[in-house]
Amino acid sequence: MLFDLRTYTCRPGTVRQHLALYEKHGFAVQKRHLGEPVIYGITETGPQNSYVHIWLYRDAADRAARRAAMEADPEWASYRKISAEAGLL
Repeated sequence: MLFDLRTYTCRPGTVRQHLALYEKHGFAVQKRHLGEPVIYGITETGPQNSYVHIWLYRDAADRAARRAAMEADPEWASYRKISAEAGLL
């Protein structure tokens, strides 16, 4: 079993805006490839410009295969482009 902890840091004051963009364009495709996240959390105290995901895989090979499939998905590429253009991360 492999847990993949991913922390994303947004520009100050933009975390809610980025999460709305992610939920609209990225979460469904990511979930389709990676499954449900174990944790999808945001900070509510202290600096509020980051959020975390924890994804569960059988092993490193499972992680590599699922992430490669996601990266090859045109819908994920579209989300990545939209996210980069928004400049919130």
